[in-house]
Amino acid sequence: MRRHEFQPGRLIAGLVLLLAGVLYLLDTTGETDVPWYAVVPITVGGLSLAALVGLVTYAVRRDRRDRIAESSDR
Repeated sequence: MRRHEFQPGRLIAGLVLLLAGVLYLLDTTGETDVPWYAVVPITVGGLSLAALVGLVTYAVRRDRRDRIAESSDR
């Protein structure tokens, strides 16, 4: 199997959506009483955090790639 690069933003987004799904599942089964207006901010905040992490990851990788290209041009 070919290796792929680690993408932490996608990991965070997946975990946040999994958490939202589990909260709704627990609410549906009657285990907890989670209001919808509590899950929405968690989801939006988590996806915003995932986007921020994705942008930072992209910036770091781009800078590293540019440094390597610059050093190989010399």
